[in-house]
Formats: sequence, C-alpha cells, structure tokens
Amino acid sequence: MSQHPHPNHVPAPLQYADKLHFGPTTNDTHEGIDTNRMREQRAARMRAIMRAANIPALLVTGAENVRYLCGFFWSEFQLQAGYALFFVDHPPVVFAPAGSYHQMPDQAPWIPEWRIARTWLEGPVPESAAEAEAKLFADGIAAELTERGLGREPLAVSEFGERAVSALIGMGIEVRPGLPLLMESARIKTPDEINCLKMIASISSSGFHRALETLRPGVLQSTVAKEVKRAVEDGGAEFGASKVMAGPLAFERGISSSDRRIEYGDLAYVLTCGSSYLGYTACLYRQYIVGRRPTAEESGWYDTLRDRLDSVIGELRPGASTADAARHFAPASKWGYTDEAELLTIEFGHGIGLVNAGSRFVHYNPPIINRQWSFEHPEEIQPGMVIAVEGIEGVHRKQGVRLETMVVITENGPEAVDFYPRHEILAASVI
Repeated sequence: MSQHPHPNHVPAPLQYADKLHFGPTTNDTHEGIDTNRMREQRAARMRAIMRAANIPALLVTGAENVRYLCGFFWSEFQLQAGYALFFVDHPPVVFAPAGSYHQMPDQAPWIPEWRIARTWLEGPVPESAAEAEAKLFADGIAAELTERGLGREPLAVSEFGERAVSALIGMGIEVRPGLPLLMESARIKTPDEINCLKMIASISSSGFHRALETLRPGVLQSTVAKEVKRAVEDGGAEFGASKVMAGPLAFERGISSSDRRIEYGDLAYVLTCGSSYLGYTACLYRQYIVGRRPTAEESGWYDTLRDRLDSVIGELRPGASTADAARHFAPASKWGYTDEAELLTIEFGHGIGLVNAGSRFVHYNPPIINRQWSFEHPEEIQPGMVIAVEGIEGVHRKQGVRLETMVVITENGPEAVDFYPRHEILAASVI
C-alpha cells in the first residue's frame, strides 16, 4: 500500500448521520438517551474485557473514568482525590472525595458501596504525611480485595501516581496496567454514547453560529471565545469550551492565552473542543474570515484541506485500517518539517469519548490515525467507533485554515454527526 495520496484523488461526498429527534433534556414522552442503559452497557463491556484478560479488579482514578465505570462524577480539582474499585463479579466500590462522600450516596443509588477517599494532594503536604496517607490508601484497597477473595489476584491500576502504586505493591498486591483496558473498552461506543456525541456536536452548532455573529474587526479573540462558550452552555452542554485563533496565530496553532485583537481580513478558526454533554466531549473546528470574502488563494487552501480530510474520512470503513486513512493526511515535509511528530494533534484523527488519560480538555480514545505511527502500527476500523478528523493548511505566521469533523462508523461506513456548514470558509461581518 502506498503511503502517499494520489494527486488526482477525488473524495466521495460526505455522508451524514440521521439527526437526533430529541433534545438534551430528559423527557418521559419519548425515548432519548437512556442513562441507566448507558451505565449498564458500559460496565458490561468493561467486565467482558477484564474477564478476557483474566483481571478480576480494576482500580481507577480520574473523574471521567470513574464516571464511565460507575456513573459517579465530581468536580475534579486534584487527580486521585476520588477513585473506584471496579470488579468483574462484584458491585463497584466508590471512594468519594470529601463533600461528595456524604452528599452523593442517596443521589446515586445504583452504587451500593461508598468509602472516603485517601489522598495526599501530590506535593504540598509533608513527606511523612504523604507516606502515612499512601499507607492508609493501600490498606483500604487491600482490605476490599481480601474481603472479596481477590487478595492474591492481579489488580489493574490506571492513572495513579508512583507513590500510590508503590504503596499497593508494598501490600503484596500484583499491579497490572489498567489504562489499556479502559481504552479498549472506550474503543467502541454504545448507542447511547453515540447519541451523547451526536448531541454535543449538535450543541456546538450554537457556538459556531454565535461566532459568525460575533467575529468582527477590533473584537478580542477572548471575547468571541466567551460568547461561543456561553452559547454552547445555553444550548444544553454541561460544560462549554472554546478558543479562537486569528491572523498570524491561525497557522499552525497560536498561543492559547493570547488576547489578540482581530483585524479586518483575518482568517480565524473557532473550536468547541472540550465542550461536553453527559461527559462526552466535542472535538470540532470551523473556519471563518472577518470583514471580507476569501481570496482565491485562501479558498484554495480550504478546498485542499476539506478534500484531504474527506479522503481520510472516506477510508474509515469497517475492516479498513488506520494506515488506509493515514495515507491521505499531508506529510510533514509539505511544510518543510523533518519529523511527523511535528504534526501530532494537528493533522490527524482520533477516537473521542468519555474515558481519558489525564486530559481535562479533549478525551482522546482509540484509534489514533496519523502518519507518525499508523503505517507501522495499524489498527482496524470497527463499527461503533466515533472519530474526529482534523487538519491544517496555510503559511506559517501569515494565515491559515483549520477544520475538524466528527464521524460515527456504521456498518455502511462513516457518517458525519456535525451539521454546521463546512463546505467553505464562513464570512463574518462582511463590509
């Protein structure tokens, strides 16, 4: 298989998923997203993966990961402030942070076992206090395992730091990596998970349209981002997020905190990445131009980018591989770069969902599609995956364009789930 896209390749027209027939609020008159079913199906998938790996118990931290396994969530201010023991053959035990420990049990009755979490806040406490708390943490885990006859069985552990892992080993517990199990479970989404991702993609349209109304010469990038965030939250997201990059910051990726003023004629991209509905995050970009229509060169950049990403998307069919899709991405050499790593997270595709590996912003799930490793380490494309595909085009420190689209993989191929216009650069405040 060639690793280079055919120069005359014409992508097939993008296919779209059916639009949702319900909104973000719970309704008793028709079926929408069934949260009980979603929790049960996620747990069943995780148990099947653990059973196949001969792992009877999984210890996991990270608010989103605990939410994925148990349906408990808290506002995470510190990793390891809360955690859960998830079992193949027993109900889970949630170790809740202070505040949630007394507040939540009657509000989440599907979780029968609650304990107070032990945490040492990873840094600001005296070393002796950290050691003492780590010992209490490990004692607690060991006691739960022993009570269930699992004291001599392997324990998968995900997202805990070195001190916690060392304390568990010190109790004689055989520790195994847990993150690969989580990621394998998150690879395929249940129907309700897919609908959550469709919902946040739909909600993102509110933000993209607010950007079209707000972008104008003289406005601050941060002002537009705040308006987009507010529109997304008003549209039903539990968390809204946005960034705006314009002019010379738009290629490749500018300083996120830059409070630059938008000028007449700027190309500007807007993202809603990190906005979430029931924990499931968007990863979407749309491209704008401010005060005028795009030039032929600028439209050419965008057409090239859109067609390239559509070619990637067109390969995302059951039975195909990430290598088949990756060959359509532009190589690093296109912009004079020497290493494909210089395009990681910029020109690539990634699964998206609730599970994450420590990021609070975007939840990367398998598969990852890029020219950096997909050719040598391909993965199979499977029905039920939800994949975001993104890329760039332009000239460094001059101007550039970006686009990202979310697709669900069905038995018949990829279907886009975000409906806001992507066929051309969107012109805002044309004078």
